[in-house]
Amino acid sequence: MKPHQALIDEARLPSGLERLHQSESAAERLAEAGYVRIGLDHFARADDDMALALSAGTLRRNFQGYTTDQAGTLLGVGASSIGRLPQGFAQNAKAEVAWRAAVEAGRLPVARGVAVSAEDRLIGEVIERLMCDLEVDLEVVRLHHQADPGVFDSALLNLATFIHDGLAVLGDDGVLRVIGDGRLLVRSVAAVFDAYLDSDGKRHAKAI
Repeated sequence: MKPHQALIDEARLPSGLERLHQSESAAERLAEAGYVRIGLDHFARADDDMALALSAGTLRRNFQGYTTDQAGTLLGVGASSIGRLPQGFAQNAKAEVAWRAAVEAGRLPVARGVAVSAEDRLIGEVIERLMCDLEVDLEVVRLHHQADPGVFDSALLNLATFIHDGLAVLGDDGVLRVIGDGRLLVRSVAAVFDAYLDSDGKRHAKAI
């Protein structure tokens, strides 16, 4: 991503499997020290607000990570920062010069934005619950957004591989649960619901 990173000898970097082992070793040590594992990659003491939110089912996740913040609006401040509003997302100018010029001129330094649709909100809730709770009641979410009964049909077909591999289960109650080693691949499980991603069926390794 950065020019100076080209100086790194990639052959000396750990492989995907080695990075996985490193991550799990660190997670085990944190758990032994009394930390609660939250979602994919966060840890908190059992009495921390984030751990309590996880237990209560109110944990949230945005593009910055896991949070207990229930606000529907997040304003980004500074060059390249991203803000989230009920209507969509907005990103400030990436170059500090352009951002500063807009601010000094009394203009919003927003460079681009993306509006969200009703379907985006539906899928967003599914993905957020999976990432936070490792499970989601698809029928409850569908009814909450007043979506058609077959709205998840395509995604459920793409879940077959994860279910077959023992990484997820779909109960008769309509609850999709990520189980066992599926926690490590929860991004990939959630991705089957994301229509904006090009699915090639080979995402397991990319998520690690």
